[in-house]
Amino acid sequence: MQAKQVVARVAELAEPVCEKAGVTLWDVEFEKEGGQYMLTVTIDRDEGVDIDHCEAVSRALDPMLDAREFDSLPAYTLCVSSAGLERRLKKPAHFEKFLGQAVEVKFYKPVDGAKTVEGTLVGYDNGCVSVEVDGTRRVYEPQDIAAVRLTVQF
Repeated sequence: MQAKQVVARVAELAEPVCEKAGVTLWDVEFEKEGGQYMLTVTIDRDEGVDIDHCEAVSRALDPMLDAREFDSLPAYTLCVSSAGLERRLKKPAHFEKFLGQAVEVKFYKPVDGAKTVEGTLVGYDNGCVSVEVDGTRRVYEPQDIAAVRLTVQF
């Protein structure tokens, strides 16, 4: 099973588990970090996520991942965690939920001389991210964007 297939299947299994635990599924990633594979299930809840939420999802999901369909996977560690305050925005729904919020956009290579830009998220359309920076609306193309994260301003 390829990484994309693993992510899709785990997301399919995790959705009802998360709903039962009173949280929403934010993201699923299956990546090699250092010499070890990590299966990371990220959860969210408007009121915040605590360790009990993470434990409930982990305990319910763990036996499902012992199914024969996952036998071909390399050894991995399951991690269930909160999306956090400075969460990464990846899906259209993420961007829609946080319109008007402060974000940091990181680029693969400099855009207008900068590798990152901070501003207010004002739009998202087919992967294009619109950010207001110093009163000017700027639109960044998906092929230039490495990551978009919420930023916390105190």
